[in-house]
Amino acid sequence: MQKGREITRGKTKILYEADVQPDLVVIQQMDAITAGDGARRNEIEGKGRIAAKTTARVFRLLNLCGVPTHYISGGEDDDNNEMLVRRAQMIPLEVVTRGIAAGSFVKRKPGVARGAILVPRIVEFFLKDDANHDPLIEPDAVIAQNIATPQELGVMSEIARIVYEILAHAWRRHDTLLVDMKIEFGRVASGEHKGQLVVADVIDNDAWRVWPQGREELMLDKQMYRNLPNVTDADLATIKANYEQVADIVGMFPLMRPGMVAVVADGPEFVERSGELARALSGFGIPAVRHVASAARTPGYVLQLVTQIDATFARALIVTVGSGDGALANMVEYATATPVVRAPATADVNLIALQCAKAFSLEDTVVFGRVLLVQANTRSTVLQADATLNQPPPA
Repeated sequence: MQKGREITRGKTKILYEADVQPDLVVIQQMDAITAGDGARRNEIEGKGRIAAKTTARVFRLLNLCGVPTHYISGGEDDDNNEMLVRRAQMIPLEVVTRGIAAGSFVKRKPGVARGAILVPRIVEFFLKDDANHDPLIEPDAVIAQNIATPQELGVMSEIARIVYEILAHAWRRHDTLLVDMKIEFGRVASGEHKGQLVVADVIDNDAWRVWPQGREELMLDKQMYRNLPNVTDADLATIKANYEQVADIVGMFPLMRPGMVAVVADGPEFVERSGELARALSGFGIPAVRHVASAARTPGYVLQLVTQIDATFARALIVTVGSGDGALANMVEYATATPVVRAPATADVNLIALQCAKAFSLEDTVVFGRVLLVQANTRSTVLQADATLNQPPPA
């Protein structure tokens, strides 16, 4: 990549200005692996390449889901371990989401058994301060020290949980448990979205704990390096192999499995309604085909249409749009093994689209993430309306 002067250098990465693109930054990941806030440090040839691939693949997944990130491109190509990202003012916090009790959490919470599932997920903030070993900081202190506003804390907590759930879903599809993970946030420095909070920095194999088959002794992450009493060349070779395996698995995360919703209107009077549903589905990135049939007027065509849908699409749902008597839905239900969703004329098309998206999200992490974002935005709209309603009257 074309890059300008060096901006800053950390333990495992270097930031450069992007050449003639003042709104962008180039992140180059290095071959170093560290622990104990840099007290232990080794070089693993090729680790920067692996870390850049892993990070790019994670951010590509998050972007597909609709999570706001700083990632633009790069990381997976022959580009000197470099990614192009939006320039952001970093918030000096590590935001850790925990789904399984492990690490420092169980040391601080002796009443919680190691390996216990944490529901709801725990979100914690740690101040980025190597000299003091990145201490835990309470939300009130974050606000008091003007590190972030109360609103920003709420947004970071919500996004951190969503990012964890998206990646936990992706790892589950590979029989691996995402125990916990840390991410960082920044405020977009300039341009149309100036000030927007985005997930920033890097998310690689140093940023989480992952246990294949839910077994800690099979860990593939950086904790293996932290646990070593002494570091040998053989240990570093094993760590590199683990990191390569993780990068390969993460490379499969963003793959969307093609699916189709067949929207069948029970007569011409429901064509407009079927179009509204198709538009609602497009908000999840789910394509739809539309047909008009009638259980009462064209029963033979209904059966022909169902057979055509079954033969055409490997992954499909059929949504019947019609009157409350359900005649079309009943006929379709008994004519196909494909799942059928009923959408009466009075049904909320957004809710029907959400039901369809949930069905596809079982095996598609991208759709799963989009479902989480829609749910979060819906909650936010309700809470904002409540806050507006309960504002004190102007003096």
